[in-house]
Formats: sequence, structure tokens, C-alpha cells
Amino acid sequence: MNNWNQFLLAQGARSADTGTADIADFGTALSVAQLQDGFVAPVTDQGLIGVNGDDAASFLHSQLTNDVEHLNQEQVRLAGYCTPKGRLLASFLMWRNATTVYLQLSRGIQAPVQKRLQMFVLRAKAKLHDASGDEANQVILGLGGKHASAVLPQWFDSLPATPFSKVEGNAGTLLRVADAFGLPRYQWLTSAANAEAIWPQLTEKLAKGGNDAWHLSEIHAGVPQISQATQEQFVPQMVNFELLGGVNFKKGCYPGQEIVARSQYLGKLKRRTTLVSIDDAQARAGSELFAVSDPQQPCGMIVNAAANGAGGVDALVEMKLAAIEEGGSTPGAVRLGSAEGAAVRFLAMPYVLDALDL
Repeated sequence: MNNWNQFLLAQGARSADTGTADIADFGTALSVAQLQDGFVAPVTDQGLIGVNGDDAASFLHSQLTNDVEHLNQEQVRLAGYCTPKGRLLASFLMWRNATTVYLQLSRGIQAPVQKRLQMFVLRAKAKLHDASGDEANQVILGLGGKHASAVLPQWFDSLPATPFSKVEGNAGTLLRVADAFGLPRYQWLTSAANAEAIWPQLTEKLAKGGNDAWHLSEIHAGVPQISQATQEQFVPQMVNFELLGGVNFKKGCYPGQEIVARSQYLGKLKRRTTLVSIDDAQARAGSELFAVSDPQQPCGMIVNAAANGAGGVDALVEMKLAAIEEGGSTPGAVRLGSAEGAAVRFLAMPYVLDALDL
């Protein structure tokens, strides 16, 4: 157990059920209002793959849904890794520095995804490693809300000006990710020693949340993440990935590229992902949803879910467009687990689900 986890546990954190026993998590579910006001939370369930070498960018460019060759050191991007059938095996938050391209993904799928990518390196000059153990990346802090941007200048000379951009400094790497509630959100990657030093100052000004608090903010930003429960379930457009800039349709080939392109240009898919609230704390990624009007088969699936501080969860759910329309206009029309399950309440998305018939 590193010093940071010992420090968190001393502050009253508990061991989080993330598959790694020494990860500390406060387990605190914040409300939407608290997220909007300002929060800080240890992000404890993310893995990080580092790719080094002369061919690192070109190798990843040939494997992922987004442009890696033209990714500069000020940019952050989403990217997907697909099967030959175009189904997502993983989703990444991606950035680079002078020597390394970083791929952040769900910790639960890091090992098999890293192994699969490594299989295709072949003669390319690229080497993959688990970068989450590197000193500079030992801790990820998620921050957001009205007061987060006012706190951070204490450690950074400037903040990333727009979503999906970054800055680096002596205090670590600061990624600005997708806004939520119209307010900036950040991931701060730093050493355990620095995290321990800054934590008291951050929690003096910001609400202290657990891992669920960060994921609740991700859900309200409309940003999906593929986990073990949802691998190979979705073509990128089903989870709105191209709307978030996670697919580049002008780049060269990658596994599943023909299926992804065909889905985009021929409009074969009639499914999207939207934001809901469910009064059932047991709802989780991979749980199926059912329309009361057609109870014999599922109409959708939970992509991500997080406790909302009100006894239930807020979630991103992938489903048929017809079910989204019906559920949005008729309360109780879509339910969790069966047609008799907990009602699914549809919330406004932070971006427009465009008119493409996907």
C-alpha cells in the first residue's frame, strides 16, 4: 500500500471494491448540487497504459478509432479499440507528452486489452507498459464544479482553456475533460507524495467525494466508458462516441473500421445512448432495460451507472431510438430488469443526439 492510500485510510476512507485491495476510496456519493458547487474525488478504478518508442503514435493510429499521429501535447482525445466486427473492446482517454502516448481505461480490462494491443506491435518500435505505477501518475484526482477552477491556480500557472486539452507543470498533469452542467471538469495526475500534501487544501474548499462522485460527473457529461460488463456490446455510435470526437472518419484503417464507417454513412443503427435516473441502487453497467410496451425482449442496456446521493443511480443507457422517444414522453414506459422493474426516468442530455438514423 503506497503512502497516498495509507493517508486516505487515515482520513476515514475505506477499501474500494475495484479488484485491487490497496486502493482507498471514500465511498461518498455526492449529489448533483454538490458536484455543481465544486468537488474533489480520488479516481480509483482507472488503469493507464503508456506506449513509448519511435512508432508509438503510428502503431496506435492503426489500431484505434481516432487520430493519434496528429495528437499534440496540448490535446486530450477519446478513442475506441474495436473488434474486427466494430464492437468496442475498450474506450480510452488519450494524451501524450514528449516521450509517451497514454491510454486511460477501466482498470478491470487493462491487462487483457494491453496484452491484445501488444500482440499487434510486431515489428513496430513501440513498447507498452502499465503506466499507473509511474511516480507521476500514482494518483488521479477528479475535480469539477463552480469552485474547482478557482482552487487550481494555486498549483498551475494556467489552466486548460477548453475541454479536451491539458497543461503540465511541476505539480503534475492537468487534463480538462468534457464539461458537466456547463462547468469545467479536470483530472489531475500527480505523485502520491504531492497528492498527500495538497489534499487538505483541496478538501477545505471543495466537497470530498468518492469514486462514484467522479463517475456521476462523467455520466452527466454524457461520456461513456467501456467496462468488463459491456465489452463487445456496442459499435462506437451506439454510445455517442463520434458525437464526442472519439471517432475520426478520415483516418486510415483500424480493426472494425469498415463496420464503423458503414454504420455512419448508411445509417444502419437505430440506437443511441442517453441520460437517465433510476431509483434502484443495484442498477449497474450491463443491466438490461425493458419497454413496458414490448416486455419480451430488452430495449437497451446500462453503459455506466453511479450513485446519485439520493438512494438511486444516474446512468448512461444505450437503447433503441424508439424506446428513448417513448420513455421520454411517457413516465414509467422503460424499466430496469423487466417490465415490472424500477422505472427509468429520462433526463436532459448535455449535448444533442443528432438526427442521423443510428
